[in-house]
Amino acid sequence: MPQRKNIIEQAKEIFGAFLLKNGYRKTAERYSVIDELYAQDEHIDVDNLYLWMKNKEYSISRATIYNTLDLLVECGLAVKHQFNDRSALYEQALTYRHHDHLVCNICHKIKEFSDPRMEEIKNMIGTELKSQITSHSLVFYGDCTIDSCENK
Repeated sequence: MPQRKNIIEQAKEIFGAFLLKNGYRKTAERYSVIDELYAQDEHIDVDNLYLWMKNKEYSISRATIYNTLDLLVECGLAVKHQFNDRSALYEQALTYRHHDHLVCNICHKIKEFSDPRMEEIKNMIGTELKSQITSHSLVFYGDCTIDSCENK
C-alpha cells in the first residue's frame, strides 16, 4: 500500500500545480476525489463514486465530483470511458498503461487487455492514411460465456 500512497501524493502535487496554473481553487473536496478515485482498482462512475464517498462521510456533492473528474481528465490524471449507453466511467491515469476493453453484453463486466498487435495495426493504419496517430480507443462487446455470470 505504500506505493499507492506515493502515487496519490504525486497525483495531488500534479493536480495542485494544474489548479494553480489555471486559476482554480484548491479545495479539500477536490483532493478527496483524487484519494477515492485512486483507491479504486476498477472503472467507476460518478454515482458510485458519490455513494462510496458519502458512505465514508465525505461532505461532497455530485456536481463537485463531476467537475473535479473533468479537471482530472483535463490535466491527465484520469481517463474517461464511454461504453455503449452507460454512464461515463473513470479510472486513474497516473500509472495508466494503454489498454483496450471487452465489455460483456450480459453481465456488463469490463475486461481490460493489451495486445502488442494493436500497436502494429495503429502504425499500419497511420501510414496508409498518412496520419500520425497519437492515441486510440478499442472496445469489443460480446456475450459472456462464464458459467457463474449472475445475469445468465
